[in-house]
Amino acid sequence: MEGFLFQASIYLAAAVIAVPLAARLGLGSVLGYLAAGIVIGPVLGLVGSETQDLQHFAEFGVVMMLFLIGLELDPRALWDMRHRLLGLGGLQVILSTLALMAIAMAYHQPWGVALAIGLTLSLSSTAIVLQTLSEKGLMQTNGGRSVFSVLLTQDIAVIPILAFLPLLVVTLPARLSSDGSITLDSHGDHAPALSLVDGLPAWGVTLVTIGAIGAVILAGVFLTRPVFRFIHAAHLREMYTAVALLIVVGISFLMMLVGLSPALGAFLAGVVLANSEFRHELETDLEPFKGLLLGLFFITVGAGINFDLLLGNMPAIVSMAVLVIVVKGMVLWGLGRAFRLKGRDQWLFALGLAQAGEFGFVLVSFSVKQGVIPLDIAETLLLVIALSMLITPLLFILYDLRTRRMESPARPPDDEIDDQGPVILAGIGRFGQIVNRLVQANGFKTVVLDHDMEAIATMRRFGVKSFLGDPTRPDILRAAGLERARVLVVALDNPEAALRLTAYARKMRPDLHIVARARDRSHVYRLYQAGANDIVREVFDSSLRAGRYVLENMGLSEYEAAEAERIFYRHDRETVRQLAEVWDPNIPASQNKAYVDRAKALQKELETEILSRGDPAG
Repeated sequence: MEGFLFQASIYLAAAVIAVPLAARLGLGSVLGYLAAGIVIGPVLGLVGSETQDLQHFAEFGVVMMLFLIGLELDPRALWDMRHRLLGLGGLQVILSTLALMAIAMAYHQPWGVALAIGLTLSLSSTAIVLQTLSEKGLMQTNGGRSVFSVLLTQDIAVIPILAFLPLLVVTLPARLSSDGSITLDSHGDHAPALSLVDGLPAWGVTLVTIGAIGAVILAGVFLTRPVFRFIHAAHLREMYTAVALLIVVGISFLMMLVGLSPALGAFLAGVVLANSEFRHELETDLEPFKGLLLGLFFITVGAGINFDLLLGNMPAIVSMAVLVIVVKGMVLWGLGRAFRLKGRDQWLFALGLAQAGEFGFVLVSFSVKQGVIPLDIAETLLLVIALSMLITPLLFILYDLRTRRMESPARPPDDEIDDQGPVILAGIGRFGQIVNRLVQANGFKTVVLDHDMEAIATMRRFGVKSFLGDPTRPDILRAAGLERARVLVVALDNPEAALRLTAYARKMRPDLHIVARARDRSHVYRLYQAGANDIVREVFDSSLRAGRYVLENMGLSEYEAAEAERIFYRHDRETVRQLAEVWDPNIPASQNKAYVDRAKALQKELETEILSRGDPAG
């Protein structure tokens, strides 16, 4: 027991230290987990042989991840992806396999071994890529959906690959190491003792497999709702978690009994339950388990790296890992162009899938046990796979750097302002649009300025004359008629830009009336000091109206609620003026004693003023 607790403490401490540090450095959580595993394993030697056993549990995080992804997919959406699944995903597996097989044969490997190597390395890392896409918010992009389609195809392809590999068996002098295992072994020693397909003819295996898939679908459609309703009646929150785990574990075990991928079965179950009213309960209950198990999986990958072999053959192994990434990247780049991916989507597709994946560990272990791949080649393959996975977060950093330069749109030149008016409106977002409509509806001319191309284009489509240009630039303001304007409306989204514009306009036109939009109360004070006449907080008026509705529904008449709103509005304007006198930008408001005391006194004055008109509730 003490040994288990010690090992658990080591793994958790490594994750707690390394992952936040990697995230702060912009490297992503996956690289943090891998680095944590390397430190506690090969570097410090704090963990040992138990890493292999632990990895079997950790791989369950991949299963949960695919289940949760399935919950997000409507079956109709999956049908819409069929062209990507069969075309893009299928071609990626085939072309990557052939390219890598050709390279292996160029290094004098028999065609059977070369084909097994190509199949193994053609698969990418579902765990790392999907985790990174989710963290970066790229899942819903065109490139992200294409990446997901290929990953899903690869997960499905594992099944026929496992069935095909025994056909490549050759006579090998050595198949296993002295202890009967290989580094980073996966699944091989933990196959279920029971099997529903052993000894069956091919047609029997097919029927059993179809029956298992049908059972999962029927159970998802007809059994889950009654079960969840039964659990709901018990009013025990932990039972939801137990049922969620039972669904995933049970389906995974059933899939293994019929020789299918547990991840594929979990994904299928997720898709079936995507339209269930209990979908959000399942997501909430399983998300923490998925995150921890995936993290543990990445730690075990890092801890299981054979550094003795790596250091002894560093140039060769690193070169092979880079070669795998380059070859797969070239294949993916070509497929991206063929399927009309452009710009950042094509880069995401090519760089995101260029590594080998965790299913490669499964195939290497299986190939060694079947006598398809020699042990020395298998150990090297495991290092190449792990190293390519280790490089993957760096590829995503390269993607960020590349697309940031490539996709920054060329900004067109500012418009030549050929109009002037009594009202200059700086900013035509949500706030500025309403101001502009009201002013123009009353017959007053406005000159609309904004530096956002999309906002200007939208206004022009609705027939609103507007000019592209930075309102904080003095030449833009002069061209818009600052010297003769009567009112300047500062409706910019950026608080600092609003302050600069207000201060400059007040300096140039002491007599100009400035109406400014403020983000919050501290911004109000800064605008007040900069010289704004009327300052409107973004949500103040809407919040005031919502408060009036609350009062009306608490028993006040419409007149009483409106009167309370009017008193509050007038008092708040005076409150802001008084608090601005004691506000200090260098001291947080909650720590400014003069500010706090004045705010308390003004709040009591407000309550007294409202009550003095009579007790409306009484």
